Amino acid sequence: MERLLIKEISNHEGEKITIKGRIFNIRNLGSISFLIIRDYSGVVQVVASKDTEVNSGDIVLVEGIVKKDERAKGGYEMKAEKIEIITKNKETLPFDLEKDDINLNLNTLLDYRVLSLRHPKVQSIFRLYDLLLKSYDEAMREEGFVEIKTPKILGSASEGGANFFQVDYFDKKAVLAQSPQFYKQIMVGVFDRVFEIGPVFRAEPHFTTRHVNEYISLDAEMGYIDNFYDVAKTLNRVIKKMFSQMGIEDVPEEIPYVKLSEIRKIIKEKYNYDIPEETDIDPRGEELAGQYAKEEFNSDFIFLTHYPIDYRPFYTMSEGKEAMGFDLLYKGLEIATGGQRINEYDELIESMKRKNVGIKGMEFYVNAFKYAIPPHGGWGMGSERIIKQILGLDNIKEAVLFPRDVKRITPWKK
Repeated sequence: MERLLIKEISNHEGEKITIKGRIFNIRNLGSISFLIIRDYSGVVQVVASKDTEVNSGDIVLVEGIVKKDERAKGGYEMKAEKIEIITKNKETLPFDLEKDDINLNLNTLLDYRVLSLRHPKVQSIFRLYDLLLKSYDEAMREEGFVEIKTPKILGSASEGGANFFQVDYFDKKAVLAQSPQFYKQIMVGVFDRVFEIGPVFRAEPHFTTRHVNEYISLDAEMGYIDNFYDVAKTLNRVIKKMFSQMGIEDVPEEIPYVKLSEIRKIIKEKYNYDIPEETDIDPRGEELAGQYAKEEFNSDFIFLTHYPIDYRPFYTMSEGKEAMGFDLLYKGLEIATGGQRINEYDELIESMKRKNVGIKGMEFYVNAFKYAIPPHGGWGMGSERIIKQILGLDNIKEAVLFPRDVKRITPWKK
């Protein structure tokens, strides 16, 4: 008999069907047992004989009759006529996966990640994440962008500094990509508009709720722009389309813009908080900027613009001491960084000299500008940060299937 998905059983009342799934819970009552069985589509209660030799965690095939029962989850249950174990669970589960709330601390969640991911509440995070990636892909294509996939093993760091992972590459040294920046700028000279959904790696020893060392970046680069506002407006439209597909309709048609220098003054005057001088804006400053956006504009989003060029990479276009770019904050957390890039060869070389960035290892990138690249700009956006903020998660690691941080490189408790 062909397998039926659990979500479809309501259409088969009184019929004999076959389902396959995992037993999440067993309750014994007199001479019968109630088995709670899930597949990816839903959950059903199965009534079986008490002497049925199965355990929580077993993967089973069940044949039986569908009956309507308002007391059961989903309003239907199955009266089992045959239960066959497909795969036997070998050990007692360390926690109950059937409870509505998993109620485990973060370390336990991650120590037993291969199990905690089976909980419906945890699964729901990644069903939303799946929709996020799909909606970004569709929104970018609607805007005329072409998807690309760029190398993740590089000959030199794309963002400069020392926050990269070095790896052996045969007889050479290589680094894991901090971003697809160089390649997506090159590809503007090919397709005009490109985007990528892919992993990036940052060797930064953070112990925060907002950082991981490997994440999925939503990148874009677009040519023939007049200024960085063209980039920001495109990102605004993309965000609005993405969030609409996820059932969130409160993204403004025009996300408000505030200069960084202005927001620092506002935060000082309105909230009596001094952002440290040695930084452009700190996490507390971002939180207060988000609060200001909500109070002043009734917006969960705000573009902070005109950062000091000293805080931006060498490829960033500037006017005087200000970078022609932005950070996009969502509910008080930076989710995207973008702006206009330098597109003239001589200007790029001069910027590299000012920032003491060597050309060695980046000749392929620099030489592309000898052959004319149109005025362009783009962004990089943290997908997991968006999920964290939408769902109000305490830690970004909850939005990563198998997070990598300073102390974690395996998804199983040792």
